[in-house]
Amino acid sequence: MAQTDLTHPTSLRANPAPLGLMGFGMTTILLNLHNAGLVPMGSAILAMGLLFGGIAQIIAGILEYGVGNTFGMTAFIAYGAFWLTLVALIAMPHTGIVPASSPQLVGSYLLLWALFTFVMFLGTLRATRAHQVIFGTLVILFILLGLGDLLGQPELTLIAGYEGLICGLSAVYLAAAEILEAQFKYSVLPVGPHTHATA
Repeated sequence: MAQTDLTHPTSLRANPAPLGLMGFGMTTILLNLHNAGLVPMGSAILAMGLLFGGIAQIIAGILEYGVGNTFGMTAFIAYGAFWLTLVALIAMPHTGIVPASSPQLVGSYLLLWALFTFVMFLGTLRATRAHQVIFGTLVILFILLGLGDLLGQPELTLIAGYEGLICGLSAVYLAAAEILEAQFKYSVLPVGPHTHATA
């Protein structure tokens, strides 16, 4: 999600993107194992969503602000907030404070995230192919999940689960590529060409 130049000799700051990407990717994989019907919903998914998908991504987004990366800041803080709201949506009805949202409302919530993600996907047209895969598959994931709830079609949620595994794995791949590049000082895993914006 970040577009930090890791090879710049005067840059002394660490790249926060791998932290955010791992938080997003690993949590997405875990949740979509559930959506695909492979594991039941449980506290491991909610804990990952709260702490790694939520808080760790928000921290990464704040650090992206410090390096002047508007795209990375927006993505990590927004998707960190997504995971926090998702945990709240699942957990709050069990407290008795508020009732559970209707499938139509949850579907609308997910389609709004699809709209946001599509805007972010357009931003990846100035980034690497790996960024485009992450955000492209995430748009599809939100649409499938949203329509699954709105239309009452659990088959769409099942399909979304397998598609979401691809999305999550692609984020973990980009995180690994950025970590290894920072460690070895050269590109280890291919991420596709990076198109720089013109002045």
